[in-house]
Amino acid sequence: MLEIFKYDFMQRAFIVGTLLAIILPAIGMTILLKRLSMMGDSLSHASLAGVSIGLFLGINPLIGSVIICIVAGLFVEFIRNKLKSYQEISTLVILSASVGVAGIFSSLSGSSTNITTFLFGSIVTISDAEFYTVILISAIVLITYGLIYEKLYLSVFDREAASLMGINTAILDFVFTILSAIAISIAAKTIGSLIVSSLLVIPVITAMSFTKTYKSTLIASVIMCILFVYIGLFVSYSFNLRPGSVIVLIAVASLIISLIFKK
Repeated sequence: MLEIFKYDFMQRAFIVGTLLAIILPAIGMTILLKRLSMMGDSLSHASLAGVSIGLFLGINPLIGSVIICIVAGLFVEFIRNKLKSYQEISTLVILSASVGVAGIFSSLSGSSTNITTFLFGSIVTISDAEFYTVILISAIVLITYGLIYEKLYLSVFDREAASLMGINTAILDFVFTILSAIAISIAAKTIGSLIVSSLLVIPVITAMSFTKTYKSTLIASVIMCILFVYIGLFVSYSFNLRPGSVIVLIAVASLIISLIFKK
């Protein structure tokens, strides 16, 4: 079993998987509590549009993914603020637009095969440049999240009280949207744009079945997500399967088991 660590590509996969397993539940918990669970789907499809644009322009697809995800995240916030009574529509609009853009630019660039690899991810085939890019972006996301953690906690549960305490919720939303877009874009490249939204939400929901506080739920969801990733990598290596698909199926199975035994 330990022979898996003899290969450089698997060592990179475990490192990247660990970083994403820490970031995604942290971002996903806030998204879930804000009732914006569809945001993960919207931004993951936006990352696919970014990849297709990057391939069309001849630039690094990961850079294109990050840029378009940030733009899409900002548009989600813009539409939410304009349609306060129907905020959930914002994610649907961006998702629809992203699918359309991805389809057009993939046709123009003739790179439909390359686009397919981003649908299910390629965590075991990331290049050295992508590996170091993921590490750098992950460090930025984690540090920034740590700095805004308490303010984010307050704004999620009592937005008015947070404003009265001097927290600029508009700027906080802007920063969190940027963090979400960056995290989802790098995750979409490594574990798949069709799968990333599942790891944003499923570990958090599973953890909620066994915990009672915000902090304990966050810690438990990160631990669970790390386990999902590790088990998924071992299983996919043993049976020559797509790691992203295996990871998400393990996460779903764990959620179902937790719901069955939930008191």
